[in-house]
Amino acid sequence: MTYCCGILVRDGLVMIADTRTNAGLDNVSTFRKLHVFSKPGERIMAIASAGNLAISQSVLSTLTEGVEDPNTGEVETLMNAPTMFQAAQRIGRAIRLVHATEGPALRSEDVSFDVSFLFGGQIKGSRMRLFMVYTAGNFIECTTDTPYLQIGEHKYGKPVLDRAITYGSDLYDALKIGLVSVDSTMRSNLSVGLPLDVLIARRDDCDAELDYRIEPGEPYFHDLRERWSAALRAAHANIPRPPYKNAR
Repeated sequence: MTYCCGILVRDGLVMIADTRTNAGLDNVSTFRKLHVFSKPGERIMAIASAGNLAISQSVLSTLTEGVEDPNTGEVETLMNAPTMFQAAQRIGRAIRLVHATEGPALRSEDVSFDVSFLFGGQIKGSRMRLFMVYTAGNFIECTTDTPYLQIGEHKYGKPVLDRAITYGSDLYDALKIGLVSVDSTMRSNLSVGLPLDVLIARRDDCDAELDYRIEPGEPYFHDLRERWSAALRAAHANIPRPPYKNAR
């Protein structure tokens, strides 16, 4: 399991992914799940993955090496996609290609084909976009009404995003709230853990303003966790006790 979060606000894009993989209590490893594809000034794209690690790595390798278009002979990659929408379509096709190749062998071993991706970024001359691509290769797009998307173990981190994130949120406030969301998930699910990979891309820059890894013991994240826990304890202590009594 994993937890990845993408937040698209007016000023830009925030993407956060944990790095823990879990194939049992005695087989826990660290793998990067947030991958950046960029040509500074021209395009910035990021993919975060959840699900079966072998499948997600196969899809990413397919996208990196490219798939030949049978009609034009062009090798299609993310780096030569003309639009973000068409790039998202290429991710969907890569998922279906990997499924066609590996699906039968996985079924024979009773292993489900489980993978999903967050895909966000901007190509020069077009707007910044954020998509969630499902196992079937279809996808949905982030909107201004709900300016975030999640994959993996999302339920614990969703409430703080629902309450605190709006499309008008400051870019680094969005990062802070996203980190609180990750912390909430980590406290409730051991299959999500540090290090965390973080990307910030400011709108129309077509480059990564921040591409950073938060390691265990990193001072800011440790302080954020302690402050958020203290704030929650203070908040519930300041709310009056329920006045309810049995009816006579």
